Amino acid sequence: MQKLQFPHYVFRFKSSENKKYIFDQIRKKFVVLQPEEWVRQHVVQFLISDKKYPISLINVEKQLRVNGIQKRYDIVVFDPNGSIRILVECKAPKIKIDQQVFDQIARYNLSLNANYLMVTNGMEHYYCQMDYQRETYTFLRDLPDYRNIKAADRP
Repeated sequence: MQKLQFPHYVFRFKSSENKKYIFDQIRKKFVVLQPEEWVRQHVVQFLISDKKYPISLINVEKQLRVNGIQKRYDIVVFDPNGSIRILVECKAPKIKIDQQVFDQIARYNLSLNANYLMVTNGMEHYYCQMDYQRETYTFLRDLPDYRNIKAADRP
């Protein structure tokens, strides 16, 4: 798999039936290693190792309903109270991050109301903070660390 714009992380791999698998510590199972999964697993490690979010607050690939249609988000990070702190949309490295990708995460966020959004293809990362009172968002250089979330921003 190609090198991504993340720090180096150590992953567990296995091969079976001519397929390569990577261990997902959130789902606690091996999953087929596809380019998008490679990005997703790097984001999970980034959130755990670098941003210090507890594993217990991270959810991967779950279904949600958007305008009555079943969709599947990539990664959600919850607050301890169950509200959604971060919504992440992962794309394969060859997929260009464009308006269509931002529209996709915005549609998902209509149902989820995350405080922060992250869009990445492993090579480019975009972060923004939502302001629901003003109905705006602000692009950020990075996501806040779990321990550095302002008291006013905590549930």
